[in-house]
Amino acid sequence: MSVNHIRTTHVGSLPRTPELLEANLKRSNGELADEQFFEILQKSVDEVVQRQVDLGIDIINEGEYGHITSGAVDYGAWWNYSFTRLGGLTMTDEDRWAAQDVVRSEPGNIKLTSFADRRDRALFSEAYEDPESGIFTGRAKVGNPKFTGPITYIGQQEVETDAQLLRQAMDKAGAKDAFVAALSPGSAARLKNEYYETDEEVVQACAAAMSQEYKAITDAGLTVQLDAPDLAESWDQINPEPSIEDYRAWLRLRIDAINDALQGLPKEQTRLHICWGSWHGPHVTDVPFGDIIEEILRAEVGGFSFEGSSPRHAHEWRVWQDHQLPEGSLIYPGVVSHNTNAVEHPRLVADRILKFAEVVGPENVVASTDCGLGGRLHHQIAWAKLESLVEGARIASAELF
Repeated sequence: MSVNHIRTTHVGSLPRTPELLEANLKRSNGELADEQFFEILQKSVDEVVQRQVDLGIDIINEGEYGHITSGAVDYGAWWNYSFTRLGGLTMTDEDRWAAQDVVRSEPGNIKLTSFADRRDRALFSEAYEDPESGIFTGRAKVGNPKFTGPITYIGQQEVETDAQLLRQAMDKAGAKDAFVAALSPGSAARLKNEYYETDEEVVQACAAAMSQEYKAITDAGLTVQLDAPDLAESWDQINPEPSIEDYRAWLRLRIDAINDALQGLPKEQTRLHICWGSWHGPHVTDVPFGDIIEEILRAEVGGFSFEGSSPRHAHEWRVWQDHQLPEGSLIYPGVVSHNTNAVEHPRLVADRILKFAEVVGPENVVASTDCGLGGRLHHQIAWAKLESLVEGARIASAELF
């Protein structure tokens, strides 16, 4: 807990350097040996950690640079990286954004439809098809796998490398506190399933597999952040709109899976990230935070990270007036947004922090970002937002402590 100032962090993804993107592309094309690639990767991690420390961010990470995907891609790794860490997958050419498969849910039987069939997209179809709208800027088509066999964890070496790269960079920069992001069971389970009989079996299998990644991160003395946009974002991917009771039951399965996967790990080294999706769009079909907060708070984690500054969710700090933060837990509200190019003024950042501090206590607040900034904002803007985040926390700290 914070004892004399508001600590700062972020959600994970930070802009990759052109050198790292080029190295990743060459490696995926067989033009760069692994040894050379990892030399560049360690150098890049060292630099991004040092930059965070110099900026004054308290809880840093490796920018998710170790979440490697094929090609020169600076986004989407939060999910795609799992494709090489889970066994039981078969790769396809299907792009999750372009897929036209339509799946309809029924009362008591929620099923996710394709990303192209989202309700938000249907309401603003012209904007989504207009390349000038800015909704899909920078996104390229990528293939996605499906479950065709037993889900296992095969990423032991990769997660150990993540932790080692970060630890070495921390030692060089003098950083004391850090986290590594990892995919939540429910997010991993959003791939097509052609092996398991039920949705519950898929989620439970993903929990059992990903638990190995969570343990490797905490065993390294780092905090594990479970990236779980499935908990809020999936609401928009259900057609027709479900009842909130059905959706809460659907969430309950995923929260139970999180608790199972984290069993035995130090609670203070765990945090859960909830968001409503990374795309720059209207988001008018987002589920209200207040409708799902009770299920979210069932997660046995040390902290809750969530959007607190997006134009659709900045008002939802009020949910904490009506819901008790579990004892020993922290909140990591986003006080700068990933879906606008405007750099928040430090005074605005401070005011947002103060609102949360008033309702849960300043000692329980760590100022963060709404979501990852890498690949969604120009690198100059992303780092300017983090600078404003740190300065806003300083202003708030001076008034609170």
